[in-house]
This record gives sequence, structure tokens and C-alpha cells, in this order.
Amino acid sequence: MAENPNKLKLALPKGSLQERTLDLFEKAGYNVYVSNRGLRPSSDDSDLDLYLIRAQEVAQYISSGFIDCGITGLDWAQGHIDNLVEMAELPYSRASNRPTKWVLVVPEESPIESVYDLEGKRIATEGIDITNKYLKEKGVNCEVEFSWGATEVKVPDLVDAIVDVTETGSSIRANKLRIVDTLLTSFPHFYSSKQASQDPWKLEKMQRIVMMLQGAMFARDKVGLKLNLPKDQLEAVCDKLPSLRRPTVSPLLGEESWVALETIIDEAVARKIIPDLKEHGAEGIIEYPLNKIVL
Repeated sequence: MAENPNKLKLALPKGSLQERTLDLFEKAGYNVYVSNRGLRPSSDDSDLDLYLIRAQEVAQYISSGFIDCGITGLDWAQGHIDNLVEMAELPYSRASNRPTKWVLVVPEESPIESVYDLEGKRIATEGIDITNKYLKEKGVNCEVEFSWGATEVKVPDLVDAIVDVTETGSSIRANKLRIVDTLLTSFPHFYSSKQASQDPWKLEKMQRIVMMLQGAMFARDKVGLKLNLPKDQLEAVCDKLPSLRRPTVSPLLGEESWVALETIIDEAVARKIIPDLKEHGAEGIIEYPLNKIVL
């Protein structure tokens, strides 16, 4: 068998986003295999040359052209955004489907009430580019130092404030800190290098991957529903049945007074609507999971 002449170099985020990203790719139809120590995953798509890279570094490698494309947060792309081509926003995060937020944080009892109170003071953060951009927009001058982690413990003894990332705010509250302002709200994005976006084969390949990833995301928290229903109850059921589109209705073979109905609904709605369907005489109700919905 001839070797595939085309390869797309794709970076996946190593670290907190890794598990959710691999799960998304699996639902999209791409099986990715990662060894315990390996930074070069393999997959069942021979067109892909995969790299497992820290989310903080993905944009840098795409911007420089070493990698064709990859997934990283909008937050980590800030320093390279002018050299990236955004293919899609992918609304998921490490622990939930909520965005991550970069927030300016001080101790609960700190006299600091706004960013302007930090003039001439010190901030610790891992997000240097994000913080400097924010301070420049606000016209505030203060010292920003890089933090290697455990940023919460540095206030108030070592610095006056921190800029940290959060999804729920629970860690901030647990450390008796409070949020002064939100600098940036971020989801992962699928980025391409400018060079790769100008290559017809690579562009089409990336567009196909994005379509499948978005299809997998759209199917999240949705289920398919099949049932048989007395024909005289169809209008009443359709009036109360939420669905992606109008349901598909088909006649039942040899049963003129019955129809088969199929639709897609939010999973949380199923537990409420199925008992109602039974009250309308529905039978053979089947709820089934979905991997992808491509619009």
C-alpha cells in the first residue's frame, strides 16, 4: 500500500483539557491513542500527524508554522492571535460546558475595589499576555510577575493581587479571595496556521474535522426518541413535543390508525415528556443516545 503523501499536523492540548478533547474526538469518529508517556498520539486516520502539547504552547507552534492546526483556549492564543486563522469555537472546558474565566482576585479583606487601585502594585499570574493587555486597556501601570502555580497562596504576603483562571469560582471562595474583575472569558478554539489555511487539501481536511467536532458537540445532552402513537393523538403530541425540527411521522404497516414518530430532544426533557406520551397512548417508546448531529 502506497504511503499517504498528505499529512495534517494537528496539536491536541495536553493537561487539563486533554481528557475532554480526546472524548470529543472519539464522539466525532476519530479514535486517538495516547500512551502513558507518549507525546505523539496515534489515530485511526492516516491523514493525521498528531502532537500532544501543553495548551499554553499550542498557539506558538501553529503561529510559527511548525504545526498546521490545533486546539487551545482563546486565552492561550492571545499572544499569537494575529498569526492564527480561527476555524471554530468549541464550547467545552476541563470540568464542565461552561467557559473558563480569567479573573482579577484579591483577599476578601483587601482594600482594593477596582483595577485602578492597583496602580504601582504587584500582580502574579500565569497569564502574562492576558494581564498585560488588560492593564494596558485600563491604563494602569503595575508590576506583573509570572507564577508557576499555586497562585492563590501568594496574596497578600508576596503580591497585592493575582490573575487566575476559574470555571466555578469554588477554589477562589475556598481560599477566602474575591473577584474584582473579569479579564477574559474563554472556550477552546480550533486554530489553523496561515500557511495551512492556504493549502487546499489541508483546508478541506480541517473543515471536515471541524464539522465532525461541531456535530459531536451539538449532539451533547440530546437524545433521539422513537415511539408508536395513535393517529388521533398526533396533533396533540406534536403541539407539546419540543424537537430540533418537526418530528418525522410515518404510517405503521397494516395499522391505519397508528403512526410511528421519531424526533430529537434535549435529554433533560425526556424524563418529563415520556410519561406524557404514555398518557396519549404512545407505545414502544425508545430513547437512544446520539454521537453527532450535523446541521
